Amino acid sequence: MLSEVLLVSAPGKVILHGEHAVVHGKVALAVALNLRTFLRLQPHSNGKVGLNLPNIGIRRAWDVASLQLLDTSFLGHSDGAVLTAEHVEKLKEVAGFPEDCVDPERLAVLAFLYLYLSICRSQRALPSLDVTVWSELPTGAGLGSSAAYSVCLAAALLTACEEIPYPLKDGEAAGRWTEENLELINKWAFQGERVIHGNPSGVDNAVSTWGGALRYQQGKISSLKRPPALKILLINTKVPRSTKALVANVRSRLLKFPEIVAPLLTSIDAISLECERVLGEMAAAPTPEHYLVLEELIDMNQHHLNALGVGHASLDRLCQVTTAHGLHSKLTGAGGGGCGITLLRPDLERPEVEATKRALSGCGFDCWETSIGAPGVSVHTATSLDASVQQGLDSL
Repeated sequence: MLSEVLLVSAPGKVILHGEHAVVHGKVALAVALNLRTFLRLQPHSNGKVGLNLPNIGIRRAWDVASLQLLDTSFLGHSDGAVLTAEHVEKLKEVAGFPEDCVDPERLAVLAFLYLYLSICRSQRALPSLDVTVWSELPTGAGLGSSAAYSVCLAAALLTACEEIPYPLKDGEAAGRWTEENLELINKWAFQGERVIHGNPSGVDNAVSTWGGALRYQQGKISSLKRPPALKILLINTKVPRSTKALVANVRSRLLKFPEIVAPLLTSIDAISLECERVLGEMAAAPTPEHYLVLEELIDMNQHHLNALGVGHASLDRLCQVTTAHGLHSKLTGAGGGGCGITLLRPDLERPEVEATKRALSGCGFDCWETSIGAPGVSVHTATSLDASVQQGLDSL
């Protein structure tokens, strides 16, 4: 068991192109969002295991001795283990939660218990430790916050238990694990996601593990080679929506107007493929022309998504505001509210970006200036973390 403090981070994600079409077998491009979740794991000798989630006001602690007495054979192994509803019920008993609890806060606690008990039982005795997780990502906004949480937990626990090596070399501010280690982190993170979401696609945890950009189609996930880090505005309209209802509406529109909707889905697929091609070219040498093509693809896809019926007045407003500043935006994720992204070309003047951000904030939207194509799960030195991150992890 490692005796040092571990600091780990993992990115959120946005869908660049292909939302909704992906449900019907088309290609989606998911990219790592450089708003990150940070985790600090501190080994102890106080006989307790603690979990602190300041973003959602959760502090929990368990006696290691009583957890040690549990029969954890029901957890199986990550290698192909199927997490069943019975497993989750048993975890609720351990956590002291009522059977009918499904709120995200409690599911986050269950995911932690599941990963802690499953990964750490390879040790002679369950370790005594404190875990604090703080995130720059808003929860429930379709930005992969639960996947980033699961990836951070899996990476930190596997490293602490020396199932994978500590990847930080002397003199480095940040380090990344090998491909083989990332596979293991991703496998465990997917199990954590299953505790929280039941039946996730695996895209969110894969993007959070590997970073960069991924192509997803009918369950197959592959990484794009060295995609450029594109600057964006990420805008949260704060309009709540039901992904399930929006997906069902697209399906019923497809059944009602097959001749109209099927070609729209095919066209969205072509947008994803063209974007993938352009990003591939940009890896070598990005040109102003590449950015113009990306902007055109964003505009076309936004119109297609409106035609599918997943637009919203708040998203129309977002697009109007950014268009007035010469910028191009689309919804990301399920639509019907939620979040949008705006591409920031490298030649944009600073005052223009600030004016756009002010105008969006004036509409009541939350706005972040960030980038996509960010690195995946990483380990950090304490001195390399921003003061705001340190503060978040220290918030009691």
